[in-house]
Amino acid sequence: MVLAAFFFATMGVGVKVASGSFNTFELVFYRGLVGVAFLGLIMRARGTSLRTPVPMMHLWRCLVGVLSLMAWFYSIAHLPLATAMTLNYMSSIWIGAFLVGGAVIYGQSARQGPMMATILAGFAGVVMLLRPTLEQDHLLAGLIGLLSGIGAALAYMQVTALGRVGEPEGRTVFYFALGSTVAAGVALLFAGFTPWATVRWQAAAWLVPIGILASLGQWCMTRAYSRGATLLVANLQYAGVVFAAAYSLALFGDQIAFVGWAGMGLIVLSGVTATALRTRALPDTPAENH
Repeated sequence: MVLAAFFFATMGVGVKVASGSFNTFELVFYRGLVGVAFLGLIMRARGTSLRTPVPMMHLWRCLVGVLSLMAWFYSIAHLPLATAMTLNYMSSIWIGAFLVGGAVIYGQSARQGPMMATILAGFAGVVMLLRPTLEQDHLLAGLIGLLSGIGAALAYMQVTALGRVGEPEGRTVFYFALGSTVAAGVALLFAGFTPWATVRWQAAAWLVPIGILASLGQWCMTRAYSRGATLLVANLQYAGVVFAAAYSLALFGDQIAFVGWAGMGLIVLSGVTATALRTRALPDTPAENH
C-alpha cells in the first residue's frame, strides 16, 4: 500500500507538470489509453477474460470514477499537490457520511455519534486546509478537489459491489481505464487537442509514465487489499499525503501555511478514524479510484 501511495503521488507530479501543456481531458485520455495497453498485456499474460456478466455495474463504476478522476486532475493542476492529494483522500470521510445518511434514513442515527464527530472534524480540516489558498482565488479548484473525493468514495463502494459478485480486480481496473479513454475522447471532440507544436517536451515526456504509474498504483493497491488487513491497508494510503507534501516542497516550491498543514493532519486523522468505524460495515475491497 505504501508503494501504491508512492506511485499515485509520483503520478500527481507528472499530472502537475503535464497540465502546463495539456488540458484535463487530454490527461485523462492519455492516462486511460496507456492504462488500457498496459493492463491489457497483463490480463492476456494472466489469461483473464474480458467478458463480464455485469456490464452495467462496470458502466456505473466508470461513470463516477471518470468524473472523480477528471476533478482530481483539475485540482492537481490548480492547487498545491499535497492539498489536491489530501482532498481526494477524503473518500474515507465521505463514505462515513454516506453511512450516517443511510443510518438516519433507517432510524438508526442514535448509533452514529462517533462517525458524525469524525465527519465534522474532517470538514473542519478542509476549512483549515483551503483557507490559505482562498486568498489566491483557488476556491473553485478546492471545491472541485472535494468533488473528486466524493467521486472516489462512490467508486470505492461500487468496486466493493463488483467484488461481491465475483469480478476479478484486474477486469475492474481494465474497464475503468477503458472507460476513462472513451469518456475523455468524447469530451475532446468538443474541447479539442492541444497542437503538438505548442507542447513542451517535459509535458509530453510524462504522458506514458502517468498511465503506467496509475496502473502500477492500482495494481499494488489491489494486491494490498486482497492480501492484507483492510484497516491497516486503508490507513496506509495516507502515506500518499506525505509523499505529495515532499514533492510539493522539493519540486514546486509550494508554500502552505501552518494552519493548512494542521488541516491536512486533521483530515488524515479523521480519515483513519472513519476507516476504523466503517470496517464493520464494508468488507475487504480492492483499489479505489485513481
